[in-house]
Amino acid sequence: MKFVFDLDGTICFKGQPISNKILYALSELNNSRIEVIFASARPIRDMLPVIDKEFHHYTMIGGNGSLISKDGEMIKSNSFATNELNEIKKLIVQYNATYLIDDKWNYAYTGPDTHPILQNLDPGKLAKKVDLESLNSVVKVLILTSNNMDEFAEKLSDLDVYVNKHSNEGVLDISPMGINKWSALKFLGIKENSYIAFGNDANDISMFKNALHTVMIGYHEQLAPYAKEAVSLHKDYEHEIANKIRELSKIYSPVRG
Repeated sequence: MKFVFDLDGTICFKGQPISNKILYALSELNNSRIEVIFASARPIRDMLPVIDKEFHHYTMIGGNGSLISKDGEMIKSNSFATNELNEIKKLIVQYNATYLIDDKWNYAYTGPDTHPILQNLDPGKLAKKVDLESLNSVVKVLILTSNNMDEFAEKLSDLDVYVNKHSNEGVLDISPMGINKWSALKFLGIKENSYIAFGNDANDISMFKNALHTVMIGYHEQLAPYAKEAVSLHKDYEHEIANKIRELSKIYSPVRG
């Protein structure tokens, strides 16, 4: 059995690393012969600082499925086709947009110095900020501001790309078409109904749809229809999340009994 965890808003909060309460529960999963997989919108370089080094060899899915790391090595990256990236660049100019654009390690950033996304951008200082044209094989585009975000999103719908609108942050999250957390899990050989998924946002829908059991952290209107149960973000919610991990491990552990 495998347990797949989103990061931000699911097992780590407010840009801080995963707490010891939850780390202990994850360690217990491993001791029960349950594989732990991390699956985040963050690129791999931004996942590492919030995950304890003890877990850095675990399988990580980054960039909403664009990047896969296993045993500390990048084993897969899915980049935009040249023509699609060129069209996105034209729209950026047309709508005077600012952005965070990633290749598999470095990034280009033109957003405001005060944008909240900077709290999670390369906190470990593992990458380089470069010009957009210096990026190799772009895997993820975040549009942070523009003079007409609705029109920008409408134009993107004409392209062969996947767009996730983060309503809370007011940004557009763009990935190559067909790339999401479930596509990455399939690449890893994981079958439908063979894993437990924890998530909190619309970008977790694809992996929730194909999971055996799903746990939504907090509440998200789009994700809720695919959640079997939820943990509310009240009181000592990290303790509740750790307890839920332990509860499900007893049910799904291959060594139970």
